[in-house]
Amino acid sequence: MTRSRAFLILLTLSLSPAAFRLADHDAAASLAPPSIRLQPIVTGLDSPVHLTHAGDGSGRLFVVEQEGVIRIVRDGRLLPQPFLDIRSRVISGGEMGLLSVAFHPQYARNGRFFVNYTANSTTLRTVIAEYRVSADDPNVADTAERVLLEIPQPFRNHNGGLNLFGPDGMLYIGMGDGGSGGDPLNNGQRLDTLLGKLLRIDVGGGSPYRVPPDNPFVDRSGARPEVWAYGLRNPWRFAFDRAGGRLFLADVGQHRWEEIDLIAKGGNYGWRTMEGAHCFNPPSACNRTGLVLPIAEYGREGGCSVTGGSVSRGTRIRALVGRYIFGDYCGGTLWSLRESGGRWVMETLLATDLRVSSFGEDQAGELYVVDHRGAVYEIVSR
Repeated sequence: MTRSRAFLILLTLSLSPAAFRLADHDAAASLAPPSIRLQPIVTGLDSPVHLTHAGDGSGRLFVVEQEGVIRIVRDGRLLPQPFLDIRSRVISGGEMGLLSVAFHPQYARNGRFFVNYTANSTTLRTVIAEYRVSADDPNVADTAERVLLEIPQPFRNHNGGLNLFGPDGMLYIGMGDGGSGGDPLNNGQRLDTLLGKLLRIDVGGGSPYRVPPDNPFVDRSGARPEVWAYGLRNPWRFAFDRAGGRLFLADVGQHRWEEIDLIAKGGNYGWRTMEGAHCFNPPSACNRTGLVLPIAEYGREGGCSVTGGSVSRGTRIRALVGRYIFGDYCGGTLWSLRESGGRWVMETLLATDLRVSSFGEDQAGELYVVDHRGAVYEIVSR
């Protein structure tokens, strides 16, 4: 981001007049916003920024701490020994650090997982690396690293940071525009750089990875073939809907607008021409031809930085099913986004005093909120 606030000054969102007209995807979703509360699961974490599961039936939750540690929560208890500690490889602070972990879809068989972190041994860069679980202890990882991808970072912010496997088995990687303010290198609109993009790679073949042949820019001269979508400023968190596979992405705004996008193959989401659904560079009469506008946005009245979440597909709160749940890092508000009559409606779920750095799901699809100040909460009925 260009804002010099502590850590993830991510995104912001209110209903956009330029919302897509889409068919209602989940007619079963309740029209009334459900009454929810946050139930603490674990405290005492050090700057947690991500939560996920391994898909191995163990019921464990894996929490990423920004300085370079992955912790395990098992049966509601934080295990004392880290799953992985790579603090010696990570540079952290501000928006830098160990930012996410993604477990391979066949993790239960192959023990592979992939991390996203910033490093600075020579020049500042994003590192996408593979690790494996220890052969002797399922709660400890081997520290041997295999680097798949290194992406130079011209500035110390807008690192993106999420690794996430899609329903197609491909690894998706969110990359910010490289930082500073206003995207001075115009990375968002350039296809010859990996910055300001959503990437898609195949970790199942090739060395160190394979570019999927159906990526949209494989055959375009001068374009990076790893690019799946572009025109992004700082895609901190995104998620696939378990029902139907639609990809929701929250993109951090500059000074005025935060946005939620529905990502499509090859889509151009506008940055730095647009901030949300509004002209940014130039500030008026900008050319919107070919740009995909957000399904929703909000301004400074809603907070200062949106934290992307997930579409609820768990069973504990039926009225939440089908809603996209997200929040604001600064304001702590939790919202839902639902389709109604082909448009998107944003509704407040809960006001909190949390620094909402991330959302997460367990294997059953129940949702959790990560507080950057050191705690994890489960979303439950009031």
